[in-house]
Parts: sequence; structure tokens; C-alpha cells
Amino acid sequence: MAIGGNEGNRATPAGILTSLFARMPEPWRGYVGLSGMGISAGGVAVAFQVAVNVLFDGTIEGCSAMPPGGFAAISFGFVVGASLLSGFLLRKLCPEAAGSGVPQVKVAFWKETGWIPWRTVWVKFLAGATSIGCGVSLGREGPSVQLAGGLASNIAGLLGQPKQRRRTACASGAAAGLAAAFNTPLAAIMFVIEEILGGLNNRYLGGVILASVLGALVVHAIVGEQPAFGIALAHAPSSGAYLAILFVAPISGLFGALFQRLALGLRKRALASHVGREWWFPGVGGAASWLLAFGAFALTGHTGVFGLGYHDLTEALSGNLALGTAILLLVAKLLATATAYGTGGCGGIFAPSLFFGGMCGCAMASVADKFIPLTGDDHTVLAAAGMCACLSAVVRAPITAILMLFEMTQQFFIVPILMLAALLSE
Repeated sequence: MAIGGNEGNRATPAGILTSLFARMPEPWRGYVGLSGMGISAGGVAVAFQVAVNVLFDGTIEGCSAMPPGGFAAISFGFVVGASLLSGFLLRKLCPEAAGSGVPQVKVAFWKETGWIPWRTVWVKFLAGATSIGCGVSLGREGPSVQLAGGLASNIAGLLGQPKQRRRTACASGAAAGLAAAFNTPLAAIMFVIEEILGGLNNRYLGGVILASVLGALVVHAIVGEQPAFGIALAHAPSSGAYLAILFVAPISGLFGALFQRLALGLRKRALASHVGREWWFPGVGGAASWLLAFGAFALTGHTGVFGLGYHDLTEALSGNLALGTAILLLVAKLLATATAYGTGGCGGIFAPSLFFGGMCGCAMASVADKFIPLTGDDHTVLAAAGMCACLSAVVRAPITAILMLFEMTQQFFIVPILMLAALLSE
């Protein structure tokens, strides 16, 4: 890493750090700098995850046992209030922090040579954690990528890296952030290759690999080594599961494509209108998102349309959701997320895409079971395959989707069917 010192700032903590860093031998400077960025990027992603979980447990989950009227009023206040706060922070302070964060990181990498302003990092953290933690139907993985990439970019600046040479920091931080967010280092590396670097033959790849490993180590040290979704399979998928995947995967992919069209279409129309650019407009999306989430809760008793929905998604993977419940949660979550995202909310689409696919796979497995003999493990496999197919259709990164589902479940049995799911979803 090239270092540019600043004599006038040597007395400050940042200046002292830069001075010490500059005195290291050249090979060690790069390793130490990248290691610091990877650990810090993984740390901010874990901090974001903890903030979202603590807020959700203290707001939506903590109030869901109340009488329906009380829960309706309190959950409405949390969702709409968080959406308004997010809209104010994004529109008044940092518009670049809106949305999922992945497209913004890609723009920063190629257009800004890896430079992401510090303001983007703290605004994204506050707006994203508040929105998702208070029940807005969005994901935390895209924001984790932008947070981690932005923090690594700013650490590179503290170490003397000029704005024009921060692509290594940006890409490495993004990989560490996604690895920590999902506990999936291999998928994080492949995602950065597919979505940001654009190929394997890239001089930034070494830093991406190192940072991704360090991001995974951070989440192991703080959260634990368990996979994101703990499932246990006694047997490999049966022939019936391979037959069912022929229609489970395309249908899951169609739901992903439908979500993408709805969300991006609404976002485009909102940006083209004067009202859609107002700071309070995300509150409209928050109100619509709440209506769908509370309606699904009133009908099913499940809170999965609020926030991330991982608890209900785990139930779908375990085969514990009825057909009607899975379909209702799928439709409500898809519309709620498209509305929240399309009106300018601060959050990602990874977790919602996994939710759509998991619910679709769970529902289609229940239907297929009436015509094709399926085991209990097959139901779990088809739900996971639906997740892979939907994610692949939404992010257009099939290898990332396959690796992510494999690492999130840690079940080698399902890799061949995940590959078929990604192929059939295109």
C-alpha cells in the first residue's frame, strides 16, 4: 500500500498512527493495513447485526404478545417513526446512504476509486439499524456491505492512502462485511468477484480473500461459529426432490423477478416525482409495509413480515409452516419489501429475497407432496433450493447464491440441487 504522510498532522492520533505505519517495511505495511481493515469491517457488520437484533427484540418481538389493539398501535408507531427518521437522515444528510448499499459500493469502487465518505458510514448505520430493527421489511446484508466498505475506505485514509487509491480497501471491506453478516466467507469472496470486481483476474483479489477470512473470524469470535440457519439432514435429497425442483426453482425465480420489477419500478417513479423526493415519503412506504405486516400477523400469528423474518424462515426450512401460512407470508413480505424499498427505505434485499424463496419452496413442496413422494428432508431441501433460486434471480449472481446457501446451512448434501435451482431460475 502506498502511504502519503502529512507532516502537519503528526501530533494527532491519526498522524501518529500514519507515522508508525509508514515506518513499517513495505511488505508488512500491506498485510497489517489489510488485516486492520478486515477486522474493523467485520466488526462494524457484527455491530450492525447486534443493533438490529436488539432493537427488533425490544420493539416488535417484545410487543407481539400484547393484545392485538395495543400491538397494532405500538408497532405502527415503531415502523412509521423509524421510516420517517430514516427518510430525514437520508434526504437531509446523506442521500448516498439510501437503498441497499451494494450498487453504491460498486459506484464508489469504479467511479470514486474506492472512496466512500465517513458521513455515509454513520448515516447508514443509524438509518439502517433503526429501520430494520423497528420492523421495516428490509435486509441488513446490503447495508453491511456498504458500512464495511466505507469503514475500510476511511481507515485506509487514516493510514495515509489518498482518495484515488482506495479500491483495495473498498472491495476488501465489502467482502469482510458480507462474510460477517451471513457467516459466509466463500460466498462473500464470490459476491465481490461477481458484483464488484467483475472477474477473477484482478489485482485486488488477494486483499478480498484476506479480509473475508478475517470478517468470518470476527463473527465467529463474537457471535459464534453456528451457521445462519441450523438444519440437519439425515439423507441426501430423494429422486422426488429432484423432480420437484423442476417447477419449484422456476416459480421461486419468478417471484424474485416480480419483486425486482415492483421495487425498482416504484423507486423509479418515486424519484421522478417531487413528492417522492421529500424526506417524509419513506414514511408512506413504512405505513404500507406496516399494514401488510400487521395484517399477516393478525391472520397467522407470525411476525415474519416485520424486519428480517429469519425466525419464520427457519420454521419454513424445518417444515413447520402450513401451505396457506407460507403463501400468505410470501405475498405479504414481497409487497411490504417492494413498498419499503421503492419509497426510499434504508435496507437491503438479500434477506427478503431469501424469505420469498424459502416460503415459495416450502409452499411448493407441500403441493408437490400430494403428487410426488417426498421425505421430510426433501421439504427442507426444496425450501433451501427456493431460497437459492430466488436470490440468484434477484442479484444475478448464481455462484454466490449457491455458495451462500451451502455455507448458511452447512449441508453438503444439498449442493447439487442448489446448482440446479440456480440454473433453472435464470
